[in-house]
Amino acid sequence: MRFNLSILALLMTLGSFAQQEVVDFDAVDSLYREDQFYFNFTYNNLRKTPDGFKQNKFSPGIAVGFLRDMPINKNRTWSVAAGLGYSLAVYNQNLVIENTIGTNSYQVIGSDITNYSKDKLSLHFVDLPVEIRWRNSTPETHKFWRVYTGLKMSYLFYNQYKLVSADTTIKSSNNKDLNKLHYGIYLAVGYNTWNIYTYYGMNSLFKSSAKIDGQSIELSTVNFGLMFYIL
Repeated sequence: MRFNLSILALLMTLGSFAQQEVVDFDAVDSLYREDQFYFNFTYNNLRKTPDGFKQNKFSPGIAVGFLRDMPINKNRTWSVAAGLGYSLAVYNQNLVIENTIGTNSYQVIGSDITNYSKDKLSLHFVDLPVEIRWRNSTPETHKFWRVYTGLKMSYLFYNQYKLVSADTTIKSSNNKDLNKLHYGIYLAVGYNTWNIYTYYGMNSLFKSSAKIDGQSIELSTVNFGLMFYIL
């Protein structure tokens, strides 16, 4: 009997604690973090192009990743963020890359040659973005203005080239003349879902060893597009 009474008393005590510790799921989170997952879609434009070089069709880029938001003021309108992501950059253009016994040669397709249907370079990166953030967000709403700017370091882990013409098909991958490490600055500005995004590459896609007629290929990229953030 005493054992049964002890069990009953214990259950009543636990029940009283459970009633007192009800979680309020509608409470405002004053320690919120913003915009920790991202996705962007861009048009990739090449600059410092050699004579006769041109882009054709559309050169797209996509990027996805995670950024750890770390507010630095009481109102949480300023923060820094660092993260990890993946990006793919595709360039449709008229630069021919041929590999002969492990050595690459480069030439620009002349305007008189029109019988090729594809000339595409695809670059796959691991990205390490670090940024400073301003937003006028509050704990009650996720609709706000934002200005985010930062530096992105990118490591090229795979690349592929493909040329398709009426006469031949050329394929190659892991071109050693491409720089492995890339870096640039970027800016994302917008309200709520829609954010304008631009990235300015600060170094060349190719190493100085890649040449056309004795001149180094100094192609670098400027990307324009849209950025989307998810909590």
